[in-house]
Amino acid sequence: MLSCSSSAFQRVAFMLMAPKLKPQRLHQIAETGVEQLVKKARTMSTESSMKDAFSTYADYLNNFNEKRERVVKASRDITMNSKKVIFQVHRLSKDNKEEVLEKAGKDLEAVRDQHFAQLMRELQGTDFWKLRRAYSPGVQEYVEAATFYKFCLSGTLCTLDEINTTLVPLSDPSLEPLQINILDYILGLADLTGELMRMAIGRISDGEIEFAQRICQFVRQIHRELMLVVPKMDDSYDMKSKMEVMLQSVIKIENACFSVHVRGSEYIPLLGDDAPTSYLLGAAVVE
Repeated sequence: MLSCSSSAFQRVAFMLMAPKLKPQRLHQIAETGVEQLVKKARTMSTESSMKDAFSTYADYLNNFNEKRERVVKASRDITMNSKKVIFQVHRLSKDNKEEVLEKAGKDLEAVRDQHFAQLMRELQGTDFWKLRRAYSPGVQEYVEAATFYKFCLSGTLCTLDEINTTLVPLSDPSLEPLQINILDYILGLADLTGELMRMAIGRISDGEIEFAQRICQFVRQIHRELMLVVPKMDDSYDMKSKMEVMLQSVIKIENACFSVHVRGSEYIPLLGDDAPTSYLLGAAVVE
């Protein structure tokens, strides 16, 4: 009996002697626990949102790179087939003008309706300016082929508006039509002078002196007009380098025409009595 009462007494004494936590301390411990739980939840939420954001960025970059590869392929197809049109036009002679130009016109339409249409489908509704470096070479080659064909057909320059008008049916009617920009047109026009230089040299060797002189005047005019535009353009390395090549083409045509003019007695017999000087433009016979 006494032992039971003493043990109970000892428990009560122990409880009374034990240190008691103040209410303020209990409140601080409770707040600390809640803050840790909130911080942990916030950390988990932040990590989840960052993973979602980076996943979205990765999907965008993957899709963008895949689109870029398709655009590059379409540009290469345009370049390759546009070169075929240029080579076809260079086959012109006195006897096959209509046949060669007809085939070149059909080939140019095929480039536009097939390969250029594929490029426009890839670029329609996207930030196409981000991919300009990927498709610009093909567009420039197409402009070169279209202007070269038009000059040999009618002796005139195919303007940017005329080229863009032919591209309107290829665009989605519900979206703004995708058009060739002025820079790609000018760069393609600069390349045209090289093809005209080759044609002029070839026509001189075939006795088409009058047509070579017309080409010389045409290339001079293009070079003169672009000389007024290039200084006002932004720092375009491509345009500056092409202007140097264009000047060389002008000089080569001028030298060839000058040689024929000075040493005409050596070249005139190539024409014959009834040979026209230009089977393309229908110029008068040189006497």
